[in-house]
Amino acid sequence: MKQVLTLVVKLNPTSEQTQLLGNTAQAFADACNYINKTVKPNLTNRNSIQAVCYQDVKERFGLTANHVVRACARVAANRLTAKQKGRKVKHFKPTSFDCDTRTFRFIETGYLASISTTGKRAKIPMRVSNYHIGKLSGQNPTSAQVCQHKDGDWYVHIQLKSDAPPPIVPPNRGDAEGRGVIGVDFGRRDIAVTSTNNSWSGKNIQEKRDKLTKVRASLQKKATQGTRSTRRRCRQILKRLSGKERRYQAWLNHNISKTIINEAKQTQSFVSIEDLTGIRERTNQKPRNKTERRRSNSWAFYQLRTFLEYKGIKEGIEVIAINPRYTSQTCHCCLHIGLRNNKSFKCSNKACGWIGDADLNGSLMIALVGRSVRSPGGSSLLACPVNSGLQKAHAIATA
Repeated sequence: MKQVLTLVVKLNPTSEQTQLLGNTAQAFADACNYINKTVKPNLTNRNSIQAVCYQDVKERFGLTANHVVRACARVAANRLTAKQKGRKVKHFKPTSFDCDTRTFRFIETGYLASISTTGKRAKIPMRVSNYHIGKLSGQNPTSAQVCQHKDGDWYVHIQLKSDAPPPIVPPNRGDAEGRGVIGVDFGRRDIAVTSTNNSWSGKNIQEKRDKLTKVRASLQKKATQGTRSTRRRCRQILKRLSGKERRYQAWLNHNISKTIINEAKQTQSFVSIEDLTGIRERTNQKPRNKTERRRSNSWAFYQLRTFLEYKGIKEGIEVIAINPRYTSQTCHCCLHIGLRNNKSFKCSNKACGWIGDADLNGSLMIALVGRSVRSPGGSSLLACPVNSGLQKAHAIATA
């Protein structure tokens, strides 16, 4: 399996090089819009689109042959994505253009990016950190994307392709499943709780979100009602705050996923998580106030899942997603339905009577279900009681 690591590196172009990049991005966007407008909308294959309009696009917009090919590929990819979502591709903005091995070359001596433009080939210095130097050392990347970010500066997104290591298969431990598993329960009160009793509280990020929401609301009000200088100053502050919450959340998700994957690597375990696809649509059907709706809709469960998955591939750790139905209501000891009240859980089975943290119980249950998915022949869940949560979940899924 091939794994792609994208490095975002800032460029330090001269005024002439900035003009060349801007002209190329504009020509690339114009070519994409022309292709999308003139080629039949049902064509989503790059080669089919290229066969229809290649020569015409090359003569009209002054792009190199490889840039025309990449423009056809971008239109095809966007059309395919829009088709899957039941939409149509509307417009392409002049903020980026794609490069391949002919139009982009990384020069390690001096850390330069050699990029083909509509005018001439430009060798632009890159602003690299120690992290970039370590990743780019001895590499020969064959694809990249040149982008102008919201701050107006130009960046190059370099794609580094490598072979992912094979999944770690630990020696047989003598148990029924043959390997360990770490279950991860996602939530708002606790961002993540693992079956190894590690947890990350969501209190700080919720307080930060609420504070930023109030600050933005206040600034937006002043930006429309204050004096001219006040409005200008408020717009400047809003621009500076833009994306702050998103960046903080991504940083937090990176730390959580890295810790979980490192623990799985040390214990030679795989990771079992909840498949929360469609959770926003389901929860938004319930009557809630505006604040609660904003809080639940702003948490990026899917982002944390993708971080776990790609870090797992990098380290050879298998990450599987299981059906979350009744995992938070089922006792991990006896598999009977219990009573959950906020953070506490109590098993209703008199013979068991387990009492403890509800999120920890959920993560342990996710680990058990993950084991059954990974090793169905030796799972202890095959003999679960009739009135268990898993039986109810199965009945709902097959109804």
